[in-house]
Amino acid sequence: MKIRQIRENLCPIARGESDICEEPTRLDWFSKEVVVKEHSVTLILVAMLCALCLAQDSPQKKVFPHRSQMKAVSADTLKWGPPGADWMQGTPPPEFSEPMRSEFAIIQGDPSKTGPFVIRIKSPDGEKVPPHWHPQDENLTVLQGSLFLGTGEKFDQSAGQELKPGSYALVRKKMWHFAWAKGETIVQVHGVGPFKINFVKQEEAAKKPAGSQ
Repeated sequence: MKIRQIRENLCPIARGESDICEEPTRLDWFSKEVVVKEHSVTLILVAMLCALCLAQDSPQKKVFPHRSQMKAVSADTLKWGPPGADWMQGTPPPEFSEPMRSEFAIIQGDPSKTGPFVIRIKSPDGEKVPPHWHPQDENLTVLQGSLFLGTGEKFDQSAGQELKPGSYALVRKKMWHFAWAKGETIVQVHGVGPFKINFVKQEEAAKKPAGSQ
């Protein structure tokens, strides 16, 4: 009874002063709870959107610096010359006594060191490349002319396969192979250094220190 009297004293409707004085119902508390939850969900969504934007921005910041490291090489700026002195190991067979006429140009990297490299080889018409092998895989792409490629320790023009412009060949490491050019031929070679052109037997190459001829 005391609680009811206090309520009537505080409530204007009990005195006829107001028509709005009701005890909060469960629906009122539920509505307030829904509003609070809606605000919480909104804040969570905003936080997730911010995190998503930051996640999308982060990779771009990492990619942009690498663009400055892009390298483009024009064919008319290449510097052609003989192969590096440390690229050769051994000497070609006696039947290949004529000096090599092919010229080399470094596109990327240092073929004499460990790591990826790209070079080009320009050979005049009729140039013959003696049987040789490499300590690493060799990737060949013909850009101009025709390259005839054969495998084995003996030079045999009847066993060569013609590679025209756009053709690609993979020569596995330590595989003996030879080649000759038809017309002025340009071949691009890429692989992982150090790049070596070995004319000696593999067992003999294993006995020689690196860089020896």
